[in-house]
Amino acid sequence: QVQLVESGGGLVQAGGSLRLSCATSGRTFVQYFMGWFRQAPGKEREFVAAIRWSGSSTYYADSVKGRFTISRDNARNTVYLQMNSLKPEDTAVYYCAASSFYSSTYYIPSAYDYWGQGTQVTVSS
Repeated sequence: QVQLVESGGGLVQAGGSLRLSCATSGRTFVQYFMGWFRQAPGKEREFVAAIRWSGSSTYYADSVKGRFTISRDNARNTVYLQMNSLKPEDTAVYYCAASSFYSSTYYIPSAYDYWGQGTQVTVSS
């Protein structure tokens, strides 16, 4: 089992920044991908970013490329999402996810088997 706990959400004005953290515990050595997804009211959960637990490969949704950065600290078993130049359309509940198996479809929720509880990000205009 892997436990994920997100933090760092909040209310920010458009153009501002936030950094989300995802602390992992449990069987962290079995993780392949760590991902961030978000879900706005009335919308489906959508991919934001992903990172391989080993190596340096990172992946981003087109809507956040150049504004968001995913990173990890293996020593702290923590994954981060630095969000800059935030827009009102970034408002959503942000979820951290971990996969215990390899999948080329890192951008879909079913590729992950562990999820955090989510943290709210609200961007005001």
